[in-house]
Formats: sequence, structure tokens, C-alpha cells
Amino acid sequence: MAEMISEPGMPVKALGHKVKAAPRPLRSTALRAVVTPVNSFVLALLTIIVTEWLARETLSGVSDYLFSASRPGMVAVLVLFLVFIAADALFGRAYQSALILVPLAILPAFLSMQKQQYLSDPLYPSDMLFGRQIGELVPVMFAARPLAAIGLALGVMAMLALLGYLLVLGRRNFPPLSAVSKLFRLLVALPLIGGFLSLMDPNSFSYIRDRLNIVPMMWDQQENYRHNGFLLAFAFNVPMANVQAPGGYGPEAIADIAPERLPATFFGGRNADVIMVMSESLWDPTRLWNAKLSPDPMPTIRANSSGNLFSPEFGGMTANVEFEALTGFSNAFLPYGSIPYQQYVRRPLPSLATFFASKGYTTRAFHPFQSWFWNRANVYQSLGFQSFMSEENMPIMDKRGLFTSDEALTKEIIRTADQTRKPFFFFAVTLQGHGPYEKNRYAKNTIDVQSASLSPESRDSLATYAQGVREADSSLKALMDWAKTRRRETIIVLFGDHLPPLGNVYTETGYMPDVVATRKASVSVMKREHETPLVVWSSKRGVQKDLGSVSPSQLPHYVVRLAGYRHGFYTGVLGRLSERYAVVDRHQLIERNAQAHPDWATSGEPVDPLIRDYRHLQHDQMFGEGFGTERFFPEQVERLEAPAS
Repeated sequence: MAEMISEPGMPVKALGHKVKAAPRPLRSTALRAVVTPVNSFVLALLTIIVTEWLARETLSGVSDYLFSASRPGMVAVLVLFLVFIAADALFGRAYQSALILVPLAILPAFLSMQKQQYLSDPLYPSDMLFGRQIGELVPVMFAARPLAAIGLALGVMAMLALLGYLLVLGRRNFPPLSAVSKLFRLLVALPLIGGFLSLMDPNSFSYIRDRLNIVPMMWDQQENYRHNGFLLAFAFNVPMANVQAPGGYGPEAIADIAPERLPATFFGGRNADVIMVMSESLWDPTRLWNAKLSPDPMPTIRANSSGNLFSPEFGGMTANVEFEALTGFSNAFLPYGSIPYQQYVRRPLPSLATFFASKGYTTRAFHPFQSWFWNRANVYQSLGFQSFMSEENMPIMDKRGLFTSDEALTKEIIRTADQTRKPFFFFAVTLQGHGPYEKNRYAKNTIDVQSASLSPESRDSLATYAQGVREADSSLKALMDWAKTRRRETIIVLFGDHLPPLGNVYTETGYMPDVVATRKASVSVMKREHETPLVVWSSKRGVQKDLGSVSPSQLPHYVVRLAGYRHGFYTGVLGRLSERYAVVDRHQLIERNAQAHPDWATSGEPVDPLIRDYRHLQHDQMFGEGFGTERFFPEQVERLEAPAS
């Protein structure tokens, strides 16, 4: 057979001999089908390594995160790998998506590293809410370090140009994916990605997520990022960044809000000392059905009851109750599952501490645990407390089980008060009532529990809890007895942050159908599952009775008014609100006459102007332009104008 000529003078084999070479492209295609996903997996692994290295500022701990059986590092790699192959299918070429996704993963980790050089927290999605404040710093940076600022700007432009060039280059050179390959990638990746996303609600328990060792630790973001890794922890916080300005918010809306009926200057106050005590998991266990407790574990609280606190939480999330009680703001206007202490308190905010400090008071917070918990060290500074006594700087205290006793904390409060000459505002968070309620926490339980409905384990748990309530009650009595001996008036406010996590005690007694409270129900059910004791007492004026069942955000109104002051927000806006509404909850409003407005925020019905104004002012102070600061929070003006320390 004649030779075939491909180029002048270059013979090639006859066509018949070329049939044997046909399988080579098939082998090449098969090899590429294997190599391409493997390369994508390696790329996902390297991306996770780089993000962890940047976010942690060290390679130490990265290998443990990736390869320890108790850590979710390889889960993060697998999820990123699935995102890579799904996005490549949409682009139509292998590795094309990496040019966009890798920078999107690495850049936040780099920003987190930069943030942690100045602040203690990692980067949160909610930090983007404060882009305006960051933007205002750019001119300052240019003025202070012009060469560095110019270099940064040039670097950013160069990176964007490089990214554009690589996208064009990749489009020309990266291997294309066949229609079958694209379909296969999407069919495999998208269901798995969707299933994984369904596990990422930090407010609900997931057995699969637990088996994957992914543990959302919203109360401790440092540990949340360390254990789950930067990308997974960042993802847990994404829903919290969705805070939008309420409709109609603006300078005109704030200007239309009526101030206090009487000028604040008419009321100079009485210089009364104020002590607020948020008692961990304090609740009345005699409310349980089919269980009898004797003697009464809380006789002092019962004799001095002012009503009840309607807690927005159950069994935990203490910081959200604390946020409302100190600021007068409401979690009802924030994304579901958010924790303001962790995500939103990034600038000076008005609080009872700032108000009383403006009146010449000494302001101090107490909590006998580590200051990083719930980000309290940073938050208390933002709320205007002059000092914070935590486990790190308190004297060694007696404990009940693992936790500092209420008695020891009360003695420390009294000791500090006796050494404080000026009027003071103290805010204390107790710890003794924290669960779990193990059988042998106390040397002797003085509360007898009788119940045919409870298992032995549940009876022991309830007895332990009730003993803690008894000791909290005794501590309140000691504080009140001390206050009665003082010349200066002392106001004491005590409340529980939420019902205790008693687990099967609730279901075995029939008190609740589940071991946790419901979020949406009738008024009677919600009160049964969310009310905690409330005492508002003055050494000169006695108990403030018949306050009803009120949200924690109402407490500043009662405290400021009882101290003899008037204020545009605390006694003005909150005062008018409290005349009509006792409870402001994200799922329902409850009026003083017990009339409920369920799903008020999503029903499409017009919002009461009282609620509208309240929400506008809260947004104005937390996220907005501060249009109402001078009228409603004059004590904030000087704080905001002062240079950052």
C-alpha cells in the first residue's frame, strides 16, 4: 500500500495501521476523568490548609484539625471539593471555579488574621454590617500612612488584574468538560451540598452533624472557629449578618418620635445605689405538676415578688437576656438565632451603665467565670462599664460543684459596695444555678422532692436544682438584709435568665410535652415555659408590686424610674411602650390585658407605631446613623466623640 504524505518528505503509516492506536484517546479520557477530580480534591485540601494557617496565624493545630477523628477538618475539605466540582460543571471547564472560589475562601481568612492583630475576635459575616465605619477609616489611613495606603490600593488593583487575566487564560487552557461529565458532577455534588446545608442551623440539634464532629459553639466564638475551622464557623454565623434597616427608617422617622413627657432635668434622681442580679437558670420549681417540694425553696423571692420575667430564651443563651436587660433593646428585631454579644456589639452602645455613669455613678459588672465567655470583656466595655470583675481578677471563691456559689458572689458584691464611696450601679451574673444538676453537687439537699411521676434520676436532678434555688434565695435575703442597714437607698433587681435545662423532669411531670420549650404557642403556654422570678425592691420603698410578666427589655424602664430619673428612651419610649405591651417577643406581642398578637412581624398587618418607633431607635443606635443620639441618649454623645483608646 502506498505511503501517505503528511508534510513534504515525511511519510506516515497507512490508514489501516492506525486502527490499533484508537484506544489511546479512550485511555486518556478515562485517566482525565480520574485525575481531574483528584486534583480538585487536592486543591480543596490545600485551600483549607491555607485558610486555617491564615486564620490561626500559625500552622500549629492545622494537622490536628484535618486528621483528628474528633475534628471536622476533612468534612470541610470534602464540602469544598463538592463545591469545586459543581461550580466547574457550571463553568464547563475543570479548575475554572478555583480561580474565583479559592480567593473567596482565602481573603476572609486573611482579613480575620488582620482583625485578630487588633481585636480578640475572628472575622464574622456581621462585620460587613459595619463597612460604613471601616470606610470612614480609609481617609484616616491615607493621611497617617499615605505610602502604605497607596501600596495597598495598587496591590488590590494588581490582584484584580491578575485574576481577570487568569480567568481568560483558564478559559483557553483548562480542559473542557463533556456534557456527561457536567451532568454527573451536578447529580452527585448538588444533593450532597444541599444535605450538608440543611445541617447548618446552629439552633437545632442534628445527629448527622454531631457524628461529623461539627459542633456550633455560638457562646464561644474563639472555640467555634478553632474546633470547626474558619470556613465552617464563618458559615454558622452567616445568617446573623442579615440585618436590614426597618422600612421607613431615616432622620425624619427618628425626629417624629416623641421624647419623654417631662424634661429629664425635672428629675435629679436620689443617688440610690442599684444592684441588678441576673441569677443563672433561676425558676420556681414548685410550678411543676405532679411534684411536691418542701420546704418552699424560694420564700424570700416569693414574699418580694414583683411579677415575672418573660424570657426570650430557654435553657441557655443567657447573653441574649442580659443584652435586653442592660440596653432596653429587643432581640425581637434581630435575626433569629443571633447573639448580639457575639455578632453586633462592635461600637459603643447606650446601656444602664452609660446612663448611670453620666450621673456620676461608679459602674461595675461581676461574673465569677472567665471574661471571654459570651465575649463579655469586650461587650461590657462597649456598654460603658468602668470595670469588670471576672474569675481572672476576683479573689478565690467557694464553689458548689464546679461553679462559684451565689453566697460567695454576694459577699464579694457587698465587700465591693462597702468600699465604694460614690453611688454605684452594679450588674452581676451568677453561676451556681448552671446545669447539669448532678446528684452529688451538694453535701446535703435540704429540699425534699415527692413525685410518683419522676424516675429516680429525674428526682435527684430536681432535688439538686431546688437546693440551688434555695441557696440563691438565701443570698438574696442576705443582700436585702445588708441593704436595710445602709443609710443610702439601695435598689435590688433580681431575675432569672431562663428556665433550667431539667430535661426529662418536664416531660415526666407533664409540665411540658418536650424537654425544651416551644417558640410559638398560646400566651398561657408561653408564660408557663418562659416565665422566671422577678424582684424589684428598694430598701426605702419596698417591693414594686404587680409589674406583671414583662420582657427583659422593660427592666431599664423600671430601674431608671425607681431611681428617680427620667430619660428620653428608658422612661420615655420604653415607658410608653410598657403602658400597652408587657412582652415584646419575635413571635408575638402580649398586651397588658393579655391580648396576644402572634406573628406580628410577618403577618403583613400594620405595625403599631409604638413598636415601629422602638425598632427604629434600636436600629439607629446599633447599626444606623445615630440620628436620635442627642435627643434620646445624650450620655452617648461624649462617648462617641471621645478618641478610641
